[in-house]
Amino acid sequence: MQTRRNFLQQLMGAAAVMAMPPCALSANTQPLPWRNWSGSQVCYPNTRSAPADLAQLQSLLKQANGVIRPVGSGHSFMPLVPTDDTIVSLSRLAGLISVDQTRQQARVWAGTRLGDIGEPLANQGQALVNMPDIDEQSLAGAIATATHGTGAQLTCMSDHVVGLQLVLANGDLLECNAKQNTDVFKAAQVNLGALGIVSQVTLQNQASYKLKRETTWLPIEEILDNAETLADNNRNFEFYFIPFTGMGFIDIQNITDDEITVIDKLDQNDGAEDLKTARDILSWSPKLRELVLGTYMKTLPKEVNVANSWQNYASERNVRFNEMEYHLPRENMIPAFKEIRQVVETQFPEVFFPFEVRYIKSDDIWLSPFYKRETCSIAVHRYYKESHQAMFAAIEPIMQKYQGRPHWGKLNTMKAEQFSQHYEHWQRFNEIRRELDPKGKFLNTYLSSVFNT
Repeated sequence: MQTRRNFLQQLMGAAAVMAMPPCALSANTQPLPWRNWSGSQVCYPNTRSAPADLAQLQSLLKQANGVIRPVGSGHSFMPLVPTDDTIVSLSRLAGLISVDQTRQQARVWAGTRLGDIGEPLANQGQALVNMPDIDEQSLAGAIATATHGTGAQLTCMSDHVVGLQLVLANGDLLECNAKQNTDVFKAAQVNLGALGIVSQVTLQNQASYKLKRETTWLPIEEILDNAETLADNNRNFEFYFIPFTGMGFIDIQNITDDEITVIDKLDQNDGAEDLKTARDILSWSPKLRELVLGTYMKTLPKEVNVANSWQNYASERNVRFNEMEYHLPRENMIPAFKEIRQVVETQFPEVFFPFEVRYIKSDDIWLSPFYKRETCSIAVHRYYKESHQAMFAAIEPIMQKYQGRPHWGKLNTMKAEQFSQHYEHWQRFNEIRRELDPKGKFLNTYLSSVFNT
């Protein structure tokens, strides 16, 4: 649940956006800072805009000078947004546009937060096929970065996009799908906000369903021994490992007809402050820390919750962090995980945030990290008030050693040449990007380096 303070902060932020003129604002002598969720990315844009309709968005793109970057909820850790020129929020372009009951599809404004899609779809008898575990992201942002949930037979969110509308650098509208502007569509399904601004999205959904969520604490060796079987035998499966405890928990979800037992989102970071306290008190003895925490975790009961799919997927994240996540060939997960654990538990005794491991089915999207391979993702986290650089620098070579592709929105140091080796359509994507945005209006400093412009 939101704290009162968080609610007031969000309310003030919304009020500031609504107070803006509908299109570009005049430059201030002292621009207000924009920060992402963790505070790791900051910029001072001269212009902020929140268009109220499609025409205003088109007008803005025609008239604006300099770099234009779209912004969602700020849940990306990479510098995809920062610019000193113009940032554009689609927060006022939100909501359900239309529903196709025959095809079980829905047209949605791209500024819609994922957490605001479930109930309107449920009222139409539909549901998203899968969701990530944070539902604060905008739909456009989730698609741009190949955001995903977990499930060995379930693809990332971008793969459920069957059509979209792009607003190009010159303000023109371009409709894309598998039969219309096909190459642009394959590029735009994971686009990094580099082709234009996605304004509307058509999603392939399924009939509404409920999920039974079962969370069980287990020794990490037992989890690793059974991970492949659990992934294959459950609709959604992931696991977490708590460093310096020898313990983790598995999170399993399956479709059910059972009665609903809970409607509030769980906080997967619940207890993070307690883990921090235990680290501080027992930092002098990692072995005692593992004994105390591991013994306690073995007493934790299994939790079972039943809710509508859109209510059971997402979790609260009330303790902030910075994150690195790489997507590895599924068969490489266990050896990579063991090496990462070894590095963390021998070199970084201050770490208390969990690792997270998820499964994702392959797809054929040009810049999808899951392109043509069954995947396991490994995510590592650091408390946002603590430096993450040394730990991530030690872990990233392991991720890359096992052929990992980084999550587009999570911290990494990959360069253009490395990306081009991972994505066979890299050059074709760049060609389309130049055709749609010949002046590089959507390229900030980071994206210019990614695309080697």
